[in-house]
Amino acid sequence: MGKIVAGLASSHAFALSNPSDWDRARERNRATYKSRYGIDPPVHPKIAEETMEVRQVRHQKVREGLDFLQKSLKEKRPDALILVGDDQNEHFREDNTPQIALYLGGEVFATERRDGDRKRGARYPCHSDLAQDLLNGLVEREFDLSSCKSFPNSELMAHAFAPILTTIVPEADIPVVLLFVNAIHVPAPSPGRCYRLGRAIKEILEQRPGGERVAIYASGGLSHFTSGYPYRYYKGPFTYGSISEEFDREALRLMEQGKGAKLAELTSQDFLENGDIEMRSWMVLLGAAEEAPARVLAYEPLYSGIMGMGVAYWELEPHQVDIVRQPA
Repeated sequence: MGKIVAGLASSHAFALSNPSDWDRARERNRATYKSRYGIDPPVHPKIAEETMEVRQVRHQKVREGLDFLQKSLKEKRPDALILVGDDQNEHFREDNTPQIALYLGGEVFATERRDGDRKRGARYPCHSDLAQDLLNGLVEREFDLSSCKSFPNSELMAHAFAPILTTIVPEADIPVVLLFVNAIHVPAPSPGRCYRLGRAIKEILEQRPGGERVAIYASGGLSHFTSGYPYRYYKGPFTYGSISEEFDREALRLMEQGKGAKLAELTSQDFLENGDIEMRSWMVLLGAAEEAPARVLAYEPLYSGIMGMGVAYWELEPHQVDIVRQPA
């Protein structure tokens, strides 16, 4: 039978780039906001407190967390990596926006947009047999999934996926399964449904023959209010550039205690009100990890990077001795 050997989770976007690039990226994000809403977004006052030195020092903890994830995955050598994230009009648009979707193709090229240009990266093999098995098993368990067998030119454009693969699996030597969970388009799956999705994935893996060892990576979050936020549905007090630090910290505390099921009791409105709509990918991982405690490697609310940046790891092999040193 197969098993999940590790859980990994992190923010993406600004969290994966150098703080020296944030000002320019933030201005592009602000310009997108203005083009959508016709007004300049507010400038959060805490940005002024984050000098470049402060940014670099605090972001170093995030980088160390990401390095830990990369090293741990390399040491684990799983047979497959299930990568969970959302799509923000990069592959799925308004004419076809699935709530949950699996990619069934044989390969993808990690392609990133930088300063308006597209950079086609490494070729990543996809574990299409596992993806098909997950599709069959999840539909049998009454999860209504969409699926796709190809992207144009086999290019993976979604920023919740391609930069994570480039950062965490730079050698492109682990077959991947791409699981898309809607986050920014209202309505979206509830936290509880995402948690149950993770539980179902674990059950399906355990029923597969062959003793496969699988890791799951949750990409997204934590709290952030950027240009792409569904402000049309938001009625709370936060504005562009805010971070719901208290919500983030409480969620991470529960994860550290192995109480992810408590987060499954939250509503979609709870996520929406606190800028944590992308925590849905973490909920899938929490369902698969069940009551295993998280090791929170970093949490840095960086307003100059427009997000609460989090990195966490779950050891899911019983009696496994840590083989990677925890970052200082």
